Amino acid sequence: MVEPGGVLGVALVALGMVLTPGPNMIYLVSRSITQGRRAGVVSLGGVAVGFLVYLLATNLGLSVVFLAVPELYVAVKLAGAGYLAYLAWNALRPGGMSVFAPEELPHDSSRKLFTMGLMTNLLNPKIAIMYLSLIPQFISLEAGNVLLQGFLLGSVQIAVALTVNLGIVLAAGAIAVFLARRPSWLRAQRYLMGTALGLLAVSVATDTSAPGRA
Repeated sequence: MVEPGGVLGVALVALGMVLTPGPNMIYLVSRSITQGRRAGVVSLGGVAVGFLVYLLATNLGLSVVFLAVPELYVAVKLAGAGYLAYLAWNALRPGGMSVFAPEELPHDSSRKLFTMGLMTNLLNPKIAIMYLSLIPQFISLEAGNVLLQGFLLGSVQIAVALTVNLGIVLAAGAIAVFLARRPSWLRAQRYLMGTALGLLAVSVATDTSAPGRA
């Protein structure tokens, strides 16, 4: 059995992480705005599977590969930085659109939406490092099966992340309507979002911290 203090600790850290804008949030908002809430929910399903992959890998000891092979960690990190830079360019380029601006686009299939949500999450190796460095701190050897505790605590993180992200998906449409009535706000939002994404891409690409300290 996991201790209540461990559950609360993981929940608070998970809440802080999910409220910090990142690739998952940007992708889910863009899909919800351009294709509706259903597309956002399908995309969130892909994000959820990404969390499960990292949770399984961490609890089965596979994420130790990042520590043993730093080059692999760097490669995945740079891939994630490249994706962030791509999103930033789409927002800042001449004629670019805000993620909150409704626009007519060919609708992606549910399979593509799910896959893109999955890949967006998997391209963030720090999720695995978060599990590797966070969850063990809340595991008690006296509480019984360590592997089971790891899965239960990881499930708490996933539940918090999915609940908050679902709220974002459902609210994205209302935010879009609010901004659509204020074109100058929509334009400012696009530039602010693009700049933030660009800075985040640079930060990720230039981060020299070792995997174990991420």
